[in-house]
Amino acid sequence: MFRQNLPDRLSGSDSGSYFPSFQREMNRLIDQFRNRFPMPETGADTAFGAELFPAIDIVETDETVEISAEVPGVSEKDLAASISGGVLTLKGKKSSEHEENEDNYHRFERRYGSFQRQIPLGFTPKDDAVEAKYSDGVLKLSIAKPPAVKADIQKIEIGKG
Repeated sequence: MFRQNLPDRLSGSDSGSYFPSFQREMNRLIDQFRNRFPMPETGADTAFGAELFPAIDIVETDETVEISAEVPGVSEKDLAASISGGVLTLKGKKSSEHEENEDNYHRFERRYGSFQRQIPLGFTPKDDAVEAKYSDGVLKLSIAKPPAVKADIQKIEIGKG
């Protein structure tokens, strides 16, 4: 039955012409699906019906890099931050259990999710140059720049076209 729907040119030396049109049709279907049901392009896990990928603000000054990551519902013990090769890695996991007992039913729900986010810094700070604080669902990191990085900033003059 399936063979009847395939074009005759698929079996023979001209079989290459079928696959580009098949690829175009698949791409069209995927694009149509994405437009109707938008999906996050971040590759993040989802938990609790929402994307579990922290929103991050990064502010760079002459002296430091300040990073704030919103991680509501994640406990301090389930957060980890590390720097290796000039890349800051933030990891976390979130879990929750809910149980209801009524006369005619018993419901028990478990939800969980994890994330990992990497942020290139462009430098490796000294061991004592990073300060991290967690409060009210926000992780704040202050990373002092090494002296060599501070001196390496070059101003560029921008002229009219």
